[in-house]
Amino acid sequence: MGDRLKEKVAIVAGAGSSGPGWGNGKATAVLFAREGAKVLAVDLNLEAAEETQAIIQEEGGECTALEADVTQADQVDGMVGSCVDAYGRVDILHNNVGIVEMGGPVELDEEAWDRVCRVNLKSMFLTCKFVLPQMERQGSGAIVNISSVSGLRHMGVDYIAYSTTKGAILQFTRSVAMQYAKMGIRANAILPGMMNTPMIVEPLKGAYGDGSIEKMIEVRDSLCPTGKMGDAWDVAYAALFLASDEAKYVTGTQLVVDGGMSCKTV
Repeated sequence: MGDRLKEKVAIVAGAGSSGPGWGNGKATAVLFAREGAKVLAVDLNLEAAEETQAIIQEEGGECTALEADVTQADQVDGMVGSCVDAYGRVDILHNNVGIVEMGGPVELDEEAWDRVCRVNLKSMFLTCKFVLPQMERQGSGAIVNISSVSGLRHMGVDYIAYSTTKGAILQFTRSVAMQYAKMGIRANAILPGMMNTPMIVEPLKGAYGDGSIEKMIEVRDSLCPTGKMGDAWDVAYAALFLASDEAKYVTGTQLVVDGGMSCKTV
């Protein structure tokens, strides 16, 4: 156990994994707790949040699991209230909720477009809407939003709603950072590249591997300059830095975690 987040309270939205293994939110919640934070592990899937909670508690950390839909204002308001009731404050907001739907503007149906925009972008608007007043009262806070390298460049597959929302998150984060900089509140974005997490299995196995998970992983590994995708812990450690006081003079930035993918010309 470390102390980089000692006495901090963190809300991790999307703290459960979407499948077996380690997703970005699950790894981040556990790492935050290992570094001394008290964690409110929030997920639409309560069982997944409770799995994260159990890991943290087994390691001697403090965590409360909460089921909430962060696309619903009343539930987000309740989430923030639950955190303050349990731990007295909110020092860190980590926004990890996100989904992928395949297709370009012709192939993707309107309902899928709306769903991705609601989950990936509206959720961050709502969590910030209800967390920022609490952070402002405290005079401090750190917000970490998960975007993607796909918000900067095409990644070889067509998922226009996903890439559009991930690009929008970058400007959303900059806008929050500038508005609240003088109030002691920081906001930064992490841009993961190709990552080997449970989230990629169902939506992308057909895009890269004709339905084969093994082929999809092989292809994605080969596309990375390092020869291998990153994992959830790469994202978690980036989030730890941005959430900690080590990053006290870092706000409005875009931290790319992609093994060099964004440097490629082809």
